[in-house]
Amino acid sequence: MTLAGWIVMLLSVGGTTAFFFWCIRRVLRPPDSTDKMHGVLDTEREIEDEERRRRREERGQPPH
Repeated sequence: MTLAGWIVMLLSVGGTTAFFFWCIRRVLRPPDSTDKMHGVLDTEREIEDEERRRRREERGQPPH
C-alpha cells in the first residue's frame, strides 16, 4: 500500500474511533445543566394548575 493509502486509512480509522468514543462519553456522562425535561403528564398538570389559579384570581379568591 502506498503512503497516501496509509494516511487515508489511518485518518478514517482514527476519525471513526474518536467519534465513537465521543458518542460513548456523551451518553455516559451526567447532564451539564439541571433543566428538567417535562413529560406530557407533567405539562398537563402544570397547565391545569395554572388554569385553576387563573380562575381563582378571576373570582377574587385568594390563591392557595
